[in-house]
This record gives sequence, structure tokens and C-alpha cells, in this order.
Amino acid sequence: MKKSRIELSLGDIMKKFKKVVDILKYNLGALVKFELIFKVLSLLFFTPIFMKSFTLIMKLTGYNYITIENILSFLIKPLTIIMLLILILLLLVYSMFDIVTIIVILDSSYHKVKIKVIDAISISLNKCKKIFSLKNIPLAFLVLFLIPFLNIGLSSSFITTIKIPEFILDFIVNNKLLLSLFLLLILFLIIILLRWIYSLHYFILEDVSFKEARKKSLELSRGRHIKDIITLIVVSFLISLFYIIFIIIGILLILLFNKIFGKLILLKSLTSTIIWLFLAISFVLVTLLATPISYATISVLFYNHKKECNEKIKLNKIVSNKNNKVTKKLKVVVSLLAVISLLLGTLFTYLVYKGKYNLNIEYVRTLEITAHRGASTNYPENTMSAFKGAKELGADYVELDVQMTKDGKIVVSHDTNLYRVTGVNKEIISMNYNEIKELDAGSFFDKKFNYERIPLFSEVVKWAKENNMKLNVELKPTGREKDFEKAVIDIIKEYDYEDYCVLTSQVYSVLENSKKYDKNIKTVYVMSLAVGDVLLLDSADNFSVEASNVNKSLVTKVHNAGKELYVWTVNTEDNIKKMLDYNVDNIITDNITLAKDTIMESKTSNVIKEFIKFVNENL
Repeated sequence: MKKSRIELSLGDIMKKFKKVVDILKYNLGALVKFELIFKVLSLLFFTPIFMKSFTLIMKLTGYNYITIENILSFLIKPLTIIMLLILILLLLVYSMFDIVTIIVILDSSYHKVKIKVIDAISISLNKCKKIFSLKNIPLAFLVLFLIPFLNIGLSSSFITTIKIPEFILDFIVNNKLLLSLFLLLILFLIIILLRWIYSLHYFILEDVSFKEARKKSLELSRGRHIKDIITLIVVSFLISLFYIIFIIIGILLILLFNKIFGKLILLKSLTSTIIWLFLAISFVLVTLLATPISYATISVLFYNHKKECNEKIKLNKIVSNKNNKVTKKLKVVVSLLAVISLLLGTLFTYLVYKGKYNLNIEYVRTLEITAHRGASTNYPENTMSAFKGAKELGADYVELDVQMTKDGKIVVSHDTNLYRVTGVNKEIISMNYNEIKELDAGSFFDKKFNYERIPLFSEVVKWAKENNMKLNVELKPTGREKDFEKAVIDIIKEYDYEDYCVLTSQVYSVLENSKKYDKNIKTVYVMSLAVGDVLLLDSADNFSVEASNVNKSLVTKVHNAGKELYVWTVNTEDNIKKMLDYNVDNIITDNITLAKDTIMESKTSNVIKEFIKFVNENL
């Protein structure tokens, strides 16, 4: 009996999948054109305007830059609050415009009505006026916070780029209480989303308030939540699978053509160009249709459930424009662009074959690897074992944290309180070094490291000099130290190691104090957030920025000022590759091996040549 139920469920999903494909196909041209227009506008106009507006807010409130140290004072200013609310409202309207237009086009497809982009936009703009009603305020929560947070592709491309920074996620994952609360929050948001999943369709298509739309959505989805979420997941998977199969078949056909006519270099060039154009166009189409696919699935479920509940399905009237001159001109332009692209691509790949172009990537700057708290993935953090492990794995720098004891000694530890790494619930600043040196700083990681102790900073500098290891020394002040910066710098100078150390801190005054004591010591300002003209922070020789806040513009700005940019904490292959593309100077990572392998691969491999080689050798 169970088997037949499963088969029936899968059969229902396949029927819904076919309906999703049908509803997408009927007005596919309108969907693609609109999403192309929307994304181009986002890239060229809306995103720059949004960023410029934020810069304007900073200037009006007297802030040249924003870091983690001053962001709270910036956010609580009345002018900041008012202007940010205005920006959020604009972002809501802009995001809703995308959603509304897609749902309008899909609704026309369901009713078998052809719709033009201009007509869909006209209807969408009219319906978006409802957003400004106070009773529709919860709509902002759904569009701006709930859907993007769950990241299931149900919203506009702009707001789904907002992600939780990697260092915050790492902190949550490593804390059981926070992880439990985080998972409960996600579960809570999923429950709300499933209850409100059809509210946008009611709100847009039936012209009801958002409160009424939520009520109707709850009634329509009652008892169907699990089936709906399974359908969404499976349909998304099936579409991805069909896309992959489509790409593979296309490439194989082109390779077969290349095999038949492969003796002529010009035809090989033509084939390579066709392959890349095929892949590029396919990728663009999938990118453009990502949001419509999600909403098409929900639309199909919406109409199915309304039929099951005997609810009337309203047809929105469309006044269609019969003038086809613009469409014809557009087709001519697209055709010309396609021919030009094919000719230029063929010429380029032909010149590559003839050796006229060298496609190997050269990096002006050498990306260095810093081991975060030593080789902390394999050894207890901030210990001599971790530092020696980093040396063995080939790191360029060791990053370590230093603090001052009650008796003025400088020790290596990230936390001000020793409970996490030693089990002793005391602060370093309240203990003498003789007490600290007896503590076990390794068993928290693994019992086999019970011999590890908290090292003196002087021990680490001595070892680094003997082993040619550069040091990234982060100062962690509590505010109760005396001459903290001087004590650290004196140790470095004692071993004549100034040229191989950088002093870093998240507290800018630490860098100012360091420069007052020794203007030649190299300093780095560590920032979770870097907005505005951070170059005005002239006590920082270089900057260290959290990975999610790094972009090409920031890197260029820092490099043009003759400074370097470090990035933390970079632990995934995608992020390492992104930092390589940005041409940053130093990545701080917990995974030294992955970083080295990824950097080596990026410098020695050549994707185009490998692909050409594959074309020549296969089939």
C-alpha cells in the first residue's frame, strides 16, 4: 500500500512539473525579455544608485567611513534611521516590481493569453501602488527578510545576494546554543513562509490587502505544507537535471561536428566559438529564468489548490498592443549581434590556435597565505604545535592573538577569558604568567595535546625568526593594560624582527598608539565592515577585511593608495578563487592545504587550452 502511495505522489509531482514547464513556455519570450531588462537595470542603475544613496547618508551624518567600531553610533542617528527607512521602502518597491511582473506574466500563461512585456510592466506598476498602504507593512518582512534569508530563489536577484558573512556562520556553528537557536529560527521562518506562500498571488491577482492575502494563503495551504515543500524541491531538482542533460547533449553534438571537420583549424575555431556561445547563452537563460521557475512552481500549486477548494480563479484583463514593429527591429538587432559574436569569437579562437595570444593568467601581486591561529584545523589554536604545523603545511604567515597578563607579560591567546581553551574561568589580565603557564591549553582540542601550554609571545617570535616565518600579530586589548603596544613592539625589536611582523587590531586606537611609539612598525586595521573612505585611517599601513565585505572596487582603491589588503577568514574554494580574481594580497584561512592547492591550480591551469585539448582528443 505504501509503495502505491509513493508512486502516486511521484506521479503528481511529475504532472505538476509538466504544468510548470507549460506555464513557462507559453510566455517564455516575455519572461526572458523582462528579466533581462530588470537585471540590466539592476546592474547599471539600481545597484549604483543604492550604493551612492548610502554614501550620501554617510556624508550628511558626518561619517567618511564606517567600521565595526563606529557603526552603532551611525545607525542610531535620527537622520540615518529616516533615510535608511526610505531606502528600504525603495528596495521593497523595486523588488516587488520584479515579483509582481513575473506573477502577472505567469497568470496570463495559465489563462492561455499572450502578453507583451510592456503590458505586463503597465499592470505591475499599477499593482505596486498598493505597497504604500500602512496595512501592507508585513509585506516588507516577507519580501526583504524572509525569502532572501531562506535563499530559495523566490525573490529578485538584488536582495538574494545578501548573505550571512562566513565568520558569523562559523561562530554560530561552533557554539551549540547559538546553533540550536539558529536552527530554530530557520524552522520558524520556514513555517511562516509555508503559511504565507500563496499570499503574494492573492495580493497581486485578487487585489486584496496583505492581511487578507495571508489569511487566504493559510486556508489554501492548510494540510498541504509538506507536499508543497517536497514539490518545490523536486521540481527545482528536475529542472536543474534537465538543464545539465541539455548542456551535455549540446556539447557532445558540437564535439561530433568538430570530429568530422576537425582537420581544418578554421573549423576548429568555429566549433570552439559555438561551444562557448552555446554555454554562455544557456547560462544566461538559466540565470534569467531562476526566479520565474520558482514562481511558476508556486503558481501551479496555487491554481491546483484553488481548483481543489472550488475557489474562483480570477482572470486579469490585458489590453494588448498589436504593433509589431519594435519586435521586428529587436529581432534584427539580436540576429546581427549573434552573427558579430560568432565571427569575432571564431577569429579570436583561431588566433589562439596560431599562438598569437597567450591566455595564461599572470598575477601582478603574489597572494600570500596566513594560517589563522596557526594550523588550527589540525592542532589546538595559538599553540607552538599549531605554529609548527602551519610551517610544515607551507603557510607564509602565522596569525596569532596576544594579550597582557596582570604582571605585564605578553602571552598568546585569542580569548580574554581562558575557560574555552583551558577550562579555567579567569581572565588573562587578572592572572600572573606563573599561573597561566601551568594550564593545559591542548586537551580542549584533543586529549593527545594535553602537554600544550599557552606560549609567551617572545617564544613565538624567537621560533619564527629561526624558521623564517612571518607573523600577523593581533593585539586584543581589554582597556586595563598599561603600555600594551609598547610591550609587544619591544619584544619584536628585541629579536630584530620588525620587517617580518605586522601588528593588527580591530581597535583603531591600538594602531595609533603603536605608530606613536614606533612610526616604522607596520600596522593593519582589522575590519568586519569597510564602508566609505577607509583610507582616511592613516595609522593603518594596510587593511584586513572580512571576506563578505571585499569587492573589486575596494581592492583597487587600497592598491591605488599603495597599501595591501588582507582578507579573513577564507575557508572555501569558491571564496579563495574569488579573492584570486580580486587580486588581494593575503588570505587568512583555517585550511592551508586547500588554499595552497587552489592558488597553485589557478596559476598553472588554463581553462580554454584544456577545453580545446579535450575537443581535439575526444570523439
